[in-house]
Amino acid sequence: MKQIRRIGVDLAKNVFQVHGVDHHERVVLRRALSRAKLREFFAQLPPCLIGMEACGSAHHWARELERLGHRVRLMAPQFVSPYRKNDKNDGNDAEAICEAMGRPNMRFVPVKDAEQQAVLCVHRARSLLVAERTGLINQIRGLLGEYGIVVGQGASRLRRALPELLEAADNGLPALAREVFAERYSHLQGLDERIEAYDQRLRALAQQMAPARRLMQVPGVGPLTATAVVATVGDAQMFRNGRQFAAWLGLVPRQHSTGGKPRLGRITKRGDAYLRTLLVHGARSVLCRPGEDPRRRWAQALVQRRGFNKAAVALAAKQARLLWALLARPDDYRPAA
Repeated sequence: MKQIRRIGVDLAKNVFQVHGVDHHERVVLRRALSRAKLREFFAQLPPCLIGMEACGSAHHWARELERLGHRVRLMAPQFVSPYRKNDKNDGNDAEAICEAMGRPNMRFVPVKDAEQQAVLCVHRARSLLVAERTGLINQIRGLLGEYGIVVGQGASRLRRALPELLEAADNGLPALAREVFAERYSHLQGLDERIEAYDQRLRALAQQMAPARRLMQVPGVGPLTATAVVATVGDAQMFRNGRQFAAWLGLVPRQHSTGGKPRLGRITKRGDAYLRTLLVHGARSVLCRPGEDPRRRWAQALVQRRGFNKAAVALAAKQARLLWALLARPDDYRPAA
């Protein structure tokens, strides 16, 4: 076991597959381990380099193995699959992870600590409530349409119209349907209160985190985006520059270039879809607000040339580079003159 150089671990719920090579790239380890014996096995090994796919429980096991003295590298699954030589199974996946980890130009995912994951837990719980609220609003609108009652688009319009519809006696709603709509409206109010509670928690967290306070100085970045960026990125030094960070978020154009002729398409949409969504929504809010700073003038000119949506995505990419600079260097945001 002393000659092991790299180990690839295919994570699972109960049975983990490990694949190790020595300094001459010869296979010296191939075995399956149960969840109870995984930590005990690596505690007996001398410090080595361990690779895993960035998936469920990957950050937990990375922290556990780093406490044992090992160096852990997490990789995106799409970077590992090209190194799989045969059909997909746990053993071949572990071998592909071990092979991909040894490539000199491989890009790795930063390991999150427990506090970062706790902040992201708040975001994930809030996102689920928002999705549930959206589905509930669509259901209420659809059921009202069955009785010929059409409410204008927008959650605020439904909130204003629903109490009036429940009190009106001449709208043709049967008593049973009226009871259902009253229960749905009560459920909607409960979801609003729970989402607001999560928003207050995120605002408090943003004030406690120095990097988040710096990010909130940027127009279009609030507590929601700031805490999500800080908790997801962690160490910004993992990225060489702001463009690499924007590419990690999937906010750069997709390329299909050949023969020296560049061909750029739509954005790649790789990386964290939640962060990308927050940045695009923040860019939309900037475009909708009046202002005379150079960034807004540039974005408004882009709106005239390419349309609102493309300008919002372009502004989100520019915002991502700015956020990387604020995370990589402990400087406050200085608006352009």
